[in-house]
Amino acid sequence: MTGPRPTATAGAAVAAAGVDTYPRIVAALIRVTGDWTLAEDCAQEALATAWERWPRDGVPANPGGWLMTVARNRALDVLRRAAVERRKLRELAVLALTGPGDEPATEGTDLVDDRLRLVFTCCHPALSLPDRVALTLRTVLGVPTADVARAFLVSESTMARRLTRAKARIAAAGIPYRVPSGPALDERLPGVLAVFYLLFTRGYDADGEPAFAAEAIRSARLLVRLMPAQPEVAALLALFLLQHSRRDARRAPDGSLLTLDRQDRGRWDRPAITEALRILDGVTGDGPYAWQARIAACHATAPSAAETDWPAIATGYDALFERQPSPVVALNRAVAHGHAYGAAAGLRLLTEARAGGGLDGNPLAIAAEAHLTARRGDTGRAAALFGQAAAAAPSATERAALLERAREVVS
Repeated sequence: MTGPRPTATAGAAVAAAGVDTYPRIVAALIRVTGDWTLAEDCAQEALATAWERWPRDGVPANPGGWLMTVARNRALDVLRRAAVERRKLRELAVLALTGPGDEPATEGTDLVDDRLRLVFTCCHPALSLPDRVALTLRTVLGVPTADVARAFLVSESTMARRLTRAKARIAAAGIPYRVPSGPALDERLPGVLAVFYLLFTRGYDADGEPAFAAEAIRSARLLVRLMPAQPEVAALLALFLLQHSRRDARRAPDGSLLTLDRQDRGRWDRPAITEALRILDGVTGDGPYAWQARIAACHATAPSAAETDWPAIATGYDALFERQPSPVVALNRAVAHGHAYGAAAGLRLLTEARAGGGLDGNPLAIAAEAHLTARRGDTGRAAALFGQAAAAAPSATERAALLERAREVVS
């Protein structure tokens, strides 16, 4: 039998459990107790206990199972004191036999996972979209409340109250803790996919947490198994795989960001690309995720940056913009047209995108203008624009990359 690991790994192990195991425990305890606060309190107490014991006793061979046992026992104690019915106690006892890393359980012909149930609960239309996203980030992925608050540009105390109100609304409305079926599933699916997309983006961003992207991919795989006839579900998984295939190539040895045209394509994850292309071959729909995946596939299959099929990408963004006319799509469409049909065409579309609103002061929009301006040959103005984009960039990593581009265009 494998014994405890050295105490030197304790801090890292507890931190990793906070990202991975914590939300699984919360989801499992919510399923059997129906009490969100109890589930979160018990999971937090389990992590606190780990911080106390693991540095002293060593990391257990199965950290997730250890945490689940501690959280389950704490929930049992609370429920016993509250004289809760025997059925819930029996269901909690069953958790002693299964860990948070087990395969999804089977209910009838449907594959079900506790976290997938939780996602559908968090994404119920009775909640506002911001509350759905915030609740999913906090409860499904265990993102600290302070980080969720920063993402929404509010204080931690404000976000804590918002989360509490959202959970209270779920309880008051009697929202069931399950994956819906029939028309209700079709109605709720776009909201769930939007949350998955946000989670992936949070993990894939320059300074994102890779575990979030991995969790989004895992959840998308599960949803494909649950809903094989839904083309947008399969398209979303293909999109995730295509984007994630470039993760290791996005940074130079010194840690700086590399744009797509400068990446070593030999470092791209070819098995992931192959899987994504196979999935995409079977997608017949023309929803927004299908078009995003097709655009990503154009990049993934180009032998080099110079051989990228930009007219196909521009056509893809035209179709995507018809279905999803957001400022970000309009921005990317302008850049694609700039590559396909010349900088003047791209700048014209960029002007139209700005007129549509939502891009004022946006560093991506400023950087896009800088890029297209450099392609037109006005390097001095391009450098100044890259400097403006750097000043507005949200992270030090992006700021450094933009300042480097400013130096390059005038060198």
